[in-house]
Amino acid sequence: MPAVSTFPDTQDAAARAICAQHGNRPDALLEILHETQSQFGFLSDDALKAIAHALNISRAEIHGVVTFYHDFRREAPPGHVIRLCRAEACQAVGAEALAHHAEKRLAGNPSVGLEAVYCLGNCALGPAALVDGELKARLTPAAFDALVAELEAKA
Repeated sequence: MPAVSTFPDTQDAAARAICAQHGNRPDALLEILHETQSQFGFLSDDALKAIAHALNISRAEIHGVVTFYHDFRREAPPGHVIRLCRAEACQAVGAEALAHHAEKRLAGNPSVGLEAVYCLGNCALGPAALVDGELKARLTPAAFDALVAELEAKA
């Protein structure tokens, strides 16, 4: 007889199923977290509780992993995400000025999020960014504004 869940969130059932696919092994925690987040876009409290229960580890252990790795989200992401490279090669061609411009442009915009990353592997074509997972190169403030306008039009 399957255990009755005390976690009402839909992430609970999905997280338990993902844990089961990994044999409820604590050493598969990173894979489980990535798969759960991939399915929902973020990790809810209920999902983390379900994972802790399924793997028989403390929520504190899971919290430590989730907060250590910057790729994990605890809240639903905005509709669009721009990941702007802030590594040295991109800095050398204006990424810092672009980052300041981007922060001002996106201030108060809940539909487009800005995140820093530290190398996209596109060093020769910086400043670079991933816009909803698509690589963009040689960004200028004007090109950035055009990208944001395009994203806002989709929202």
